[in-house]
Amino acid sequence: MLMDTIRTDLKAAMKARDALKLRSLRAVIAAVQEQEVSGKGAKTLDDAGVQKVIAAQVKRRVEAAEAFEAGDRADKAADERAEIGVLEAYLPSQLSDEEMIQLVEATLAEEGITTKADMGKAMKAVNQKVAGRADGRAVADAVKARLA
Repeated sequence: MLMDTIRTDLKAAMKARDALKLRSLRAVIAAVQEQEVSGKGAKTLDDAGVQKVIAAQVKRRVEAAEAFEAGDRADKAADERAEIGVLEAYLPSQLSDEEMIQLVEATLAEEGITTKADMGKAMKAVNQKVAGRADGRAVADAVKARLA
């Protein structure tokens, strides 16, 4: 299970005195525990649920890094980007732009979707196949570009 791997890596980071990895993994464990206790999901998250939490953590760090860069805090932005690198190791590999476009085109053809009126149906079908391997905004842009 993914949480077992994260906990094992946390122990290794403690022994290695890797402050960056330690801070990042502790934040993930805390976010997962918060999600489990909040009642918004299962009592114990499965790997897909943990990956959603990690993806949310990555998104927060991307936004924070951008805010720090806008505020001329390159040192803080670099810290955030380093944490993103640690967290992305626990996510499935991301689709390349070409792979995502091929997946969108194939899904739209399978479902017979050709108009923007079916955008919701298209997004649902594509998101099931993407399964967290691409940014939602990028998926939506690719779907919009393919629909007439």
